[in-house]
Formats: sequence, structure tokens, C-alpha cells
Amino acid sequence: MTSETIINLEAASAGESAAHVKYLYFAKIARAQGFEDVAKHFEDTAKQELLHAFGHLELLLGDITTKQCLEKAIDGETYEFTTMYPSFKEKAEFEGNVAAASEAQHQIEESKRHAREFAAVLKKAEKRFAALAKVEKRHAEAYQQIWETLK
Repeated sequence: MTSETIINLEAASAGESAAHVKYLYFAKIARAQGFEDVAKHFEDTAKQELLHAFGHLELLLGDITTKQCLEKAIDGETYEFTTMYPSFKEKAEFEGNVAAASEAQHQIEESKRHAREFAAVLKKAEKRFAALAKVEKRHAEAYQQIWETLK
């Protein structure tokens, strides 16, 4: 069972992340309309929202490895193209919202590509993780030998 604190942190992380993106989008609009000062304010606030989201993620994820980050990214993208966006597309089609259905289909394809790319990066990184583990083992053994001679 997930605690209310975890649920709140997940909601706060999602909210801060959405605010970050929304404010960057608002900055784009303001800049296009000639309001550079307003655009900069949105961008500065977006940076703060991002830091808030990072803080929430640190509490949620704790000490996480690069491998775990890649695995979570693959899981998230896979959820998007297998469950989330197909459901959105189905509802949009039912409601006759062609533009939203088209966007959902685009996101399905994009999420598939992202999952494949993250999987490829993970596969390549796993080779490096294995090599690093061997190096770390050799170093640990060398340090242990030095330690034994100093006793």
C-alpha cells in the first residue's frame, strides 16, 4: 500500500514538472508577442519549478543508479505507448476529436521510439557497467592486499 506522503510527492513532482514545461511554453508565447521581460520571468520561474520537481524526485527515488534510471525510463515510455496514449486515442476518437486522436497516435509512435532508444542505451551501458565492476573488483583486491601487508 502506498502512503499518502508518497502519493503527495508523486502529485507534487508531476505538478512541478508540468508547471516547468507550461512556463517555458508561456515564455515562448510572450517572446513571440514581443514581451521579452515577461518571457524571462516565465523562464526564471520555470527553473525554480524544475528544482522543486528534482527535490520531490530525490525523496521518491532515493539513491538511484544510472541503470535504474534507464529501466524506469523504459518502463515509463512503454506504459505510454501500450496503455496511456492508446486509451487517450480511443476516447478522443469516441468524442470525434480528430486532432487529439492524431496527437495521441503521434505520441504512441514517439514513445515506442523513446523506449527503443533507452533500451539501446541501456544495452550499451550494461557493457560499461560490467567493465567498471571488474575494474572496481581489481582495485578492491589491490587495496586489500596493501591493507594486509600494512597489518
